[in-house]
Formats: sequence, structure tokens, C-alpha cells
Amino acid sequence: MGNTTRSVFRFAGKLTNDLLSFLVFCMLDVLDIVLCYVYKIVDFFVEDEWKPCYCSSPKEAFINTGNILVKEKGEAEKIVCVTSNKLQLEEISDTLYSRPSLVVEVSKTTVKRRNVVVSKPVGQSPFVVEMLQEKIGGHRSHPIPRWSDCDCDTCNSWLNSCKDTLFVHTEGRKDNVNENVLFIHGFISSSAFWTETLFPNFSRSIKSKYRLFAIDLLGFGKSPKPHESLYTMKEHLDMIERSVLEPNKVESFHIVAHSLGCILALALAVKHPKSVKSITLLAPPYFPAPKGEEPTQYMMRKVAPRQVWPLIAFGASMACWYEHVSRTICLLICKHHRTWEFLTKLITRNRIRTYLIEGFCCHTHNAAWHTLHNVIFGTASKIEGYLDMVQNHLNCSVNVFHGQDDELIPVECSDNVKTKVPRANVRVIEKKDHITIVVGRQKAFARELEQIWKTARNS
Repeated sequence: MGNTTRSVFRFAGKLTNDLLSFLVFCMLDVLDIVLCYVYKIVDFFVEDEWKPCYCSSPKEAFINTGNILVKEKGEAEKIVCVTSNKLQLEEISDTLYSRPSLVVEVSKTTVKRRNVVVSKPVGQSPFVVEMLQEKIGGHRSHPIPRWSDCDCDTCNSWLNSCKDTLFVHTEGRKDNVNENVLFIHGFISSSAFWTETLFPNFSRSIKSKYRLFAIDLLGFGKSPKPHESLYTMKEHLDMIERSVLEPNKVESFHIVAHSLGCILALALAVKHPKSVKSITLLAPPYFPAPKGEEPTQYMMRKVAPRQVWPLIAFGASMACWYEHVSRTICLLICKHHRTWEFLTKLITRNRIRTYLIEGFCCHTHNAAWHTLHNVIFGTASKIEGYLDMVQNHLNCSVNVFHGQDDELIPVECSDNVKTKVPRANVRVIEKKDHITIVVGRQKAFARELEQIWKTARNS
């Protein structure tokens, strides 16, 4: 009887969630269309031209451009931009311009302006075309920061630097270094995720032997946030190499990565197979696509399922599916993050540290939107290959940690990694989620990492 009652309540709860989600996301579909026009108007009056977006007419894209779309079977689309002095090649995720929704599907029959659900070639997106034009210097640059981005010193500290490199927080041994550790944070986060939790808890022995690097990824924290960037995997990796590996002459290193950072960590390890001594992944987003499914679209649906519950899935869905709604969220939260930090300190009487809020807010919409689609979703078809390379061609140890209560990236993702890399040591932490896998257990995790590095050094 008890089991039957629970089953009935579970079914009723799922039905309610599905119905409510359908209604809410239909409204968001309409809202995103309205906001598209609103931002075009505001951008035009504030910056003398409107900002192109991924729902613009494809006809606009090829006006006065010389871009070629290249797509090989089984590969992601690439844009080749040819000029007299430079050829630009970038991989762009199809999820940027193809995000199916019922409202837009219906609207296609009456209003032919909207093209979000049409599988239009990414090379036809005026937003992408504009980005590439700015990269080669053939298009006017927008003001930095833009009117909808934060103008505080923290978010724009990179503008005062003569170096075009990432912000890197470095601790530990400074000379004659043989052991290096690179920490890569997750989506809408910063190096503070590591420096405020783990770094203070590492032993003196570790700090006397190891050099620790915690970076702010391109577009996040105190790192550069170039408007002309498409924030592709290549751009992120190039910046990590140029900011950490090359200037510090790092020949071998351990990697610790969280969420989005896990994808970058695997790509970096595959690119430097003889240099990596250990890989530690926290909540890796690996969803193998079923046969016949488009990996990028499948990954987007798994990370952002268009559900109002749990709340973290609702937030992810708004960030992934709606270009203009997510820009509005950035306008309200990121541009005014100093106000939110002040209110948090006021309400809590300054009893809690706000580094998580700072990391969550210090980015631009352009950086978050493109990183989300071009790295997390755009590399969905490549992660399996990365893991195969790790299993077959890398001799480093692989350790995976996952919170049992993680509602954003479920534990099955780590199980999927274990399937591809049988030697991986997977540990599921009870009563911990996507954030508390580190925050709240930093002392214990610091000891676990130290043991991983010592074991790797002695092997």
C-alpha cells in the first residue's frame, strides 16, 4: 500500500512538473522573441547599431561578407573567413542557432522572421559573421564594456594590463619546480572556487614542493572578456597555454577540474599526453549520445531539460535555450553584482564570504553564452574520443569525484567516464551536490588531492 501511494504521488508530481514546465517555457519562448526586438532597439540607440543575434534572418549574413561554411561528415560545422591577410577557422556549435521550441515552430507558419528552430548553417548567422569580421579587423569594435555589461574595476581589470593573458593565481614553490598543478573552474565561476577553499588547506609540505596555478577562464573573473571572441575550445586552450604553460615553462603537471573545466582538462591532456601526471575530475558532464542522436542537441537537452524543477535545471535551461532572456539575467545580476554582494553582506551581517557570488557574477553574457554552447555542447561528439585517448595513450592516473545529490550533472556521468576509462577511480560523495563536492569539505578534499599527487609522483 505504501509503495503504491508513493508511486501515485511521484507520478502526480512529475505530471505537475511537466505541465507547469510546458506553460512556463512557452511563455519564455514568446518573451525571448520580444526581447530580441527590445535589445535591437536599445543597442541601436545606445551604440548606434544593433547587436546581431542567432535568431536573425540568414539573408542578412552574407551581405558584404566572404565567409564559407565547411562541414565534413561526422564533424562540427566550421566557418572559414578569407581575407587578403588572414584565414580564420573556428568550430561553432549548432546549438547556437538550432534550439527547437513549440512556440517558434508554430510561429514559422505565420511569421517567417524567426529562424531559431530552422537548421540553418552556422555560417549564415550574422552574429558569427560579425565576430569573425572583428577578429580580422574588418568591422568596427563595440565599446568595452558594453552598456549591458558591468563596468567595475574587478570585471575590467584586464583592460589596464598590457598582457593578453588570463588572470592566474599562483601559490607554492617558486624556483626549481618539478611538480605543477593546474586548477580549472567550472561554468560561471572563477579561480576563487579553488583559492578560497582548497589553497588555504594544503599542507606546508605540498606548498614547499608544488606550484599551484588557479586560472580565471577566458571571459570569466578577472580574465579578458573580448567582445569579438567566439569562446571556442581552441581559444580557451590557447589562452591556458599562453598564460600558464608557456610563460612558466611547465613541462609536466597535474590537472584538477570542475564541471565545464573537466572538458577543457581532457582536451588539454590529449593535447599534452606526455606532460600530464594525473587528472582529477569533479562532476564531469559526459552524456554519451544514443545512436542516431545529434550529440550537441542531446547534451543540451540533458544539461538543460526545460523543466522548472529542480531549480538548478530551470536556471540552466534559461541560460541555454534563450539568448535574450539570458542576456537580461546577466544585465540584472552581473551588471549589478556589487549591489547583490552588498545586500548579501548586509543581510548576513558580513558573516559569510561572497566569493561564490563574485565568481557567479563576474562574466559577460557574450562569454557565458558562447562558452556554454561552443565548449559544453559543441564538444559533445569529441568527449568520447578524449576519453579513449586517455585510456589508450596516457599513463596518468584518473580520479573522478561526484556529489550524490548533484541535480545538474547526475552521477551517471561519472559512471559513463568509468565505462570509457576502466582504470579511473570514481568516488561518489554522499549528501553532496554540484558545489558542495568542494565547498564545505575542502579540508578533506585537499588531503585527497595531496594523496593523489604523491601516488602519481611515486608511480
